[in-house]
Amino acid sequence: MTNPHTLADVLPSVASSFGVDGPNPLGLAPNRDVVVLLIDGLGAESLARHRDAAPTLAAHVRTTLAAGFPATTSTSLTSLAVGAPCATHGIIGYSFAMPGADGPRLFNSLRWRLDTATGDDAREHYPPETVQQRPSRLQDLAAHGVAVHYVVPAYQRNSGLTRAAFRAAGTVHPAACLDEVRAGILTVADHPGAGSRFAYAYFPDLDTAGHLHGPESPQWLEVLRAVDACVADLVADLPATCTLLVTGDHGMIRADTAVDLDTLTRLHRDVRLIGGEARVRHVYLDRPDALPAVLAAWVDELSTHARVVSREQALDERWFGRTPPASAIADRIGDVIAVAEGNSVLLRPGSEPIESSLLGHHGAWSADEQLVPLIELRQD
Repeated sequence: MTNPHTLADVLPSVASSFGVDGPNPLGLAPNRDVVVLLIDGLGAESLARHRDAAPTLAAHVRTTLAAGFPATTSTSLTSLAVGAPCATHGIIGYSFAMPGADGPRLFNSLRWRLDTATGDDAREHYPPETVQQRPSRLQDLAAHGVAVHYVVPAYQRNSGLTRAAFRAAGTVHPAACLDEVRAGILTVADHPGAGSRFAYAYFPDLDTAGHLHGPESPQWLEVLRAVDACVADLVADLPATCTLLVTGDHGMIRADTAVDLDTLTRLHRDVRLIGGEARVRHVYLDRPDALPAVLAAWVDELSTHARVVSREQALDERWFGRTPPASAIADRIGDVIAVAEGNSVLLRPGSEPIESSLLGHHGAWSADEQLVPLIELRQD
């Protein structure tokens, strides 16, 4: 699946609209202030199927973007902030192997924890600024004199992922609900003078509803309606000097076929670690010469559920971005990669009990997971 623009094009275009040197691939018009509101889990395909539940959002879709592979929050937020795909920034998935004193260790990039989503805090072991070393576009904006603001849940203020991806200091407006998101954005946009402001805002509840109850479930639709109503009210009160861009980090599919990797003992021979998530698995080997046998076993066992390739093939096909990754980033990618197809999921209930209980998943290549809308709203 190809798409002319990606999530990584958004902030370079915003920066260019503020006068920062560089391309403006999305052709964004200048304005005094810009807010990017990311609705976690807002997919373009699901929005199109439910225009009646979100008439404001649906009526103002400027274009459709590809999230990039894998279509998962930690990768997508970093691609958004850095303005580049994960082959460049190195957050190559939900969880992946990182070097350790006793060999590779699994690292959860969303929670910034060791081994599992509930493991020890990894911020000291893997400092965010060293795991992701590229500057962010927010730093470019700040250097250009644009005041940076964040309208985000309080827990994100100093999280590992925020430090790794966004990097720039800024004014934080804690926002745990839609009313607080709206209030924070209005505070950013309501100021006198010609000085420019940029705000990154984030709302997680659509993704949560999709994971727990399934995408497009009644609970998911209830959150979508609330988001749409909030945006409609917000735009009515925004000054003409502020442009609001709304997008997502991925869409979602509802799982209907579960493959329990823990029970398939053949898939664990010569395998040291299995990372990723239910729709994209990174498989790390005990030794390089085991690759042909491990690859053949995974291809054979998962032939009706996933596409399985070697790291070399995935890099040759530019799965993680057009520019080849540096060796340290390439080493984070599994020796073998299994990408679920259809509505299959590749579960690990023993080490991932919470993730394995979810109904909604994302990460793979389907349009439902990959495509996100770019919605532009501003007063005339």
